[in-house]
Amino acid sequence: MSELPGKHGASSKANLQTIRHLALDMDGTIYKGGTLFDFTPTFLARLREMGIGYTFLTNNSSRSVADYVGHLRKMGIEAQAGEIYSSSLCTTDYLRRNLPQIHQLFVLGTPSLQREFAEAGFEILGPNEEPDAVVAGFDTGLAFERLCKAAWWIKRGKPFIATHPDRVCPTDQPTVLVDCGAVCACLTEATGVKPLVVLGKPDPAMLTGILVRHSLQPSQLAMVGDRLYTDMVMAHRAGALGILVLTGEATEKDVAACSERPDLVVPSLRELGELLAVAHGDKNDR
Repeated sequence: MSELPGKHGASSKANLQTIRHLALDMDGTIYKGGTLFDFTPTFLARLREMGIGYTFLTNNSSRSVADYVGHLRKMGIEAQAGEIYSSSLCTTDYLRRNLPQIHQLFVLGTPSLQREFAEAGFEILGPNEEPDAVVAGFDTGLAFERLCKAAWWIKRGKPFIATHPDRVCPTDQPTVLVDCGAVCACLTEATGVKPLVVLGKPDPAMLTGILVRHSLQPSQLAMVGDRLYTDMVMAHRAGALGILVLTGEATEKDVAACSERPDLVVPSLRELGELLAVAHGDKNDR
């Protein structure tokens, strides 16, 4: 086993003793594309044995929590709805906490995203009904008429909320999947108005939602992911431990060039599981 200490060096290993919950990025961390890493099931089982909770985290707001539960089960992971936290859930939490006067929404998003907001108690309006706010998400069926109507309401002063900042969604297909950030850039160019707030990673509200739901302190939470500029930046902003895995986007070269390094860098979840086991007194080999 090998690990690469981050900015805080050996102290990060000691900090693992306080960890009671992991926020787990998905693509690049627990699987790559459509392939589950072979060490992921063992890692998750080990967390359960140690009494360490976990939440799967995603910026992709085109799928509902139920969609993600089904997606993970197809890959061999038996996940529960309470183990998923998405940018859409972060958005509903933000609206309830910071804009409680908003009840009626015009949503640029998939039917799954619109259902998610409706199930959270918001009323989803049609394009010709005046909303309290406009929410833009990852709309894989984006219609020009709805895009124009969103701009119309934004131009008239309705709060403009973005579920996440991603400009494109990763794909192995010969296309570019235009994501929420690019749609919001279009709306900003058309209206001159930037989103009031852009949620999802790296906004620390993504981790605040997990802290609140599980009654945790930041020192008890670790963000585990493969991207420096989203996963690790968010961990730092939220006061959580930032653990980078090298199974996705970031490389050791990227870490060396980074001005603010993660607290801990490990090759994969396999090595992280070993470190957690030692920190929590479970020295059984697996």
